[in-house]
Amino acid sequence: AADAVAGAAELLRGGYIVYFRHTSTDFGQSDEAMADFSDCSKQRNLTDTGRVEARAIGTAIRALNIPIGDVLASPSCRTLETARQMFGRATATPEVRGGPASASPERYADLRRLLSKPVPAGVNLLIVSHGNPFVAVAGPPYLAEGEAAIVEPLGSSGFRIVARVRKDGWAALAAPAR
Repeated sequence: AADAVAGAAELLRGGYIVYFRHTSTDFGQSDEAMADFSDCSKQRNLTDTGRVEARAIGTAIRALNIPIGDVLASPSCRTLETARQMFGRATATPEVRGGPASASPERYADLRRLLSKPVPAGVNLLIVSHGNPFVAVAGPPYLAEGEAAIVEPLGSSGFRIVARVRKDGWAALAAPAR
């Protein structure tokens, strides 16, 4: 909790990346029949609870006055919807797409570069993606649905995880600010 408070305070200055795993989904659905990202009927999608969670996270982040610049998302329906429920916008970005955690290192090389690239002061980059890509580039533990990692980009030195915030953690952080 202390790391989350410190991480949220750092976000006020900008220059960080907030990497979210999409919010709650219906595990009764599967991506196995997916032929392309545009057909949401063949993907695992957000539940109504996941939509409520995403809106609550966005509301809490706004209450904290955390400056958000670009909002990037995996092209999957659940990640785009999570981002749009949070902030009303999202840019589908292949560099943050999902896939198996055990994929070859090249599969997530673009994500690793993106997490290492400095973000200008005054804004934070927000990424909504999946758990597998993040664990593949940052290592365990695995992000839960709706959980975020606050990432400090270090340029050629890579990146470091400053804090992790559970999906209900943002509202708790915002409560004192009200």
